Amino acid sequence: MEGTPVTVRVGEKAPDFVLPASTGDSVRLSDLVRDGAVVLFFYPKDDTLGCTLEACSFRDRTGAFSAAGAQVVGISSDSSASHEHFASKHRLPMKLLSDEDGKVRALYGVRAVLGILPGRATFVIDRMGIVRSVFASQLRFQEHADKALEVVKSLAVGARTT
Repeated sequence: MEGTPVTVRVGEKAPDFVLPASTGDSVRLSDLVRDGAVVLFFYPKDDTLGCTLEACSFRDRTGAFSAAGAQVVGISSDSSASHEHFASKHRLPMKLLSDEDGKVRALYGVRAVLGILPGRATFVIDRMGIVRSVFASQLRFQEHADKALEVVKSLAVGARTT
């Protein structure tokens, strides 16, 4: 179940989208990247063991992501109401976006595993909207945040030296 295949690759422009957040606001990727790097993580389902571990690992590194100039955004097919409950229960500070029809998941090519389990993948997108990292693993939940943070820190260092 490792290596969830994706079609958006490093070096490509990240596909833009608009999705509803748990707050009720509409969120557009192109608006987010204007403020800095975006870590976009696709996960299967709110309040399941692996997804909770993954989301909480991003939560626990919120300060480090912010210090490096990045914001974290989670996407699943759960409803905005489900996201609101999930975020409240686990004190998740990041935006959780609802992709109920799976169009954004398909746009990024995050495919189902075994044809039934929604894939898990994390994309780091720089402020120009270019994908700088893709990490796909169905089982290494907590590595998503670690690997994304490494990339975000390297982008921040690169921005300071140019």
